[in-house]
Amino acid sequence: MNSPRSARLALAFLCVAALTIGLTAAAVPRTFYDDFPFITAWVSLLPPYNEHLVTDVGGLYLGFAVLFAWAAWTLEATLVRAACAGWLLAATLHLIFHAGHLEGFGSADAIAEIASLALLLVPPPIAIWGVAGAAVPRPPGAAPG
Repeated sequence: MNSPRSARLALAFLCVAALTIGLTAAAVPRTFYDDFPFITAWVSLLPPYNEHLVTDVGGLYLGFAVLFAWAAWTLEATLVRAACAGWLLAATLHLIFHAGHLEGFGSADAIAEIASLALLLVPPPIAIWGVAGAAVPRPPGAAPG
């Protein structure tokens, strides 16, 4: 049983999250560093500022936004699974890093940061479940079987 609507909603959520982070980091890296996530400032608690690193992170998130938008549009199962697997790896490593680097954070900010990073691990399994049972095409030239 699959749920294309659940998959699309999960992928759209990830696309918006990746766009928000990616556009800010790529277009205004100093603002991203000083002010992100805008309700409070978390990134600047992990100095020093590095414009190259911040804009590269922006590009990475924008790349994921493209993949999520494409996957949400087509619901091609292999693309959904690949984009979600890549995101889960990157987001898990990101969460692990931040969980070990909370010095300088107040309790509320530490909890909010870890919760928001953990929240980004929820949509990929929903999207993968949403395309479960969809045909997985064989690679070109692969023998039937």
